[in-house]
Amino acid sequence: MILPRAGASVKNPDVRLPVLRSDADGYYIEMKVEADATDASEVALTRRVPLEDLSAEEWEELKQQYSKLDFKSCIDEGIHKGLEKIQDRRIQRLFMALLTFLNPRQVSIVLYLYKQAARQGNGPIVSFRSNDLLESLGYTRTKEGGFASKLRSQLNQDLVTLHRTELILAQSLRKGDNVGAKVTIKSVLRIKDYEIDSVPRNFDLIQAADYTYELADAYTVSLEFFEGPSRTGEYVLFANSLNISQKLGSNAKNDYKTKLLVYLASRMKWDKLQDGKYLTISKHYILKNLDLLGSNPSRNNQLLWRTVEELKREEYIFGAQELPGKRKAINIQFQINTDKIRS
Repeated sequence: MILPRAGASVKNPDVRLPVLRSDADGYYIEMKVEADATDASEVALTRRVPLEDLSAEEWEELKQQYSKLDFKSCIDEGIHKGLEKIQDRRIQRLFMALLTFLNPRQVSIVLYLYKQAARQGNGPIVSFRSNDLLESLGYTRTKEGGFASKLRSQLNQDLVTLHRTELILAQSLRKGDNVGAKVTIKSVLRIKDYEIDSVPRNFDLIQAADYTYELADAYTVSLEFFEGPSRTGEYVLFANSLNISQKLGSNAKNDYKTKLLVYLASRMKWDKLQDGKYLTISKHYILKNLDLLGSNPSRNNQLLWRTVEELKREEYIFGAQELPGKRKAINIQFQINTDKIRS
């Protein structure tokens, strides 16, 4: 239910400028996604990276580097442009991880891990080989049978980002006559251990994510939002044929199909299906959550309906149509194939 909000891009109007914060527990880089008062599904949450073992001198250096972050350029010209004045590569990577958190490739990794959890039957604990995951993501092996160092490096960065970026969200909690709040702090996953096939080989998980082209050969992770078969009603079932492969040569942020699929699944938990098969959502929210926020409405509309056609071809939905209404309050009704996405 929170994946679309947790992965809101810098262009999303609900996203606020990243800030540096320190308290008694440590130092953090964090970014807030504000709630939307008109729609309960647009929840508020904060994503943050705790900065462990940071000295006072390093904190001052971080503040100097932070002053060079050009958030407007991140939005208008791209994240690389907004970060180009930050010289320290590790700090640049930290901001990159926070600003691009839960992009569609990372969401595909999460979906793969939940699928493995269902197959392995060990609750939230999942073990996997790196090469198996890269193959499932649709990447091609080299002549030697492995994968390109750039792909291996990217996978380790993604896994470490999912491990060390925390999500903070508050839920209403009734206490007698008062309404309080329960605050949850979780990472999407936590890396429990990793294996290196060839020893001796120096490997530091975090350092590899910040500086080098490294990847462990196998990982064991714990899925922190895993609820298991407790029948809480807080999960969505996908067909076993779920395709997580990446479009070769394309940017992960342009994988609108994965974004729309996860957003529809999210809304199936917030909104009850009408007649057991129809889901009606404001077109404004769909465009916002697909990151189709450009100034060319014709292009945005074209990309939206092209994405709808992709989901129709893969039979996640049977169809979609705009419902008549005021021009600025258009809704789209989706007919969900509940054999492939089931709430």
